[in-house]
Amino acid sequence: QVQLVESGGGLVQSGGSLRLSCARSGRAFTTYHMGWFRQAPGKEREFVAAISGEGTITYYADSVKGRFTISRDNAKNTVDLQMNSVKPEDTATYYCAASGVLVTREDGYPYWGQGTQVTVSS
Repeated sequence: QVQLVESGGGLVQSGGSLRLSCARSGRAFTTYHMGWFRQAPGKEREFVAAISGEGTITYYADSVKGRFTISRDNAKNTVDLQMNSVKPEDTATYYCAASGVLVTREDGYPYWGQGTQVTVSS
């Protein structure tokens, strides 16, 4: 009943920038807290960033703090992840997720998108 679709992934050179977007549909009256996670082959999914329902509170993983920025536009039901100064270690499939509580734990998010691939070349 909540659908999330990520877009904006692609190939980018180390040090460059990329902007990911997540569009939400279903349960339009409910404003969910939103998060971005990522998973590289052979590694566990990890938290990247989260934003509260009204966009007033944000959390970032230490690995991306200062480089990535999460934002949302509730009128459009979208949440974005601006990725600056990207590194090869940022290469992963990035997932958008929705939660009823503002958390960084993966199991706190019941709704997930299909993911979008980000590849950072050296």
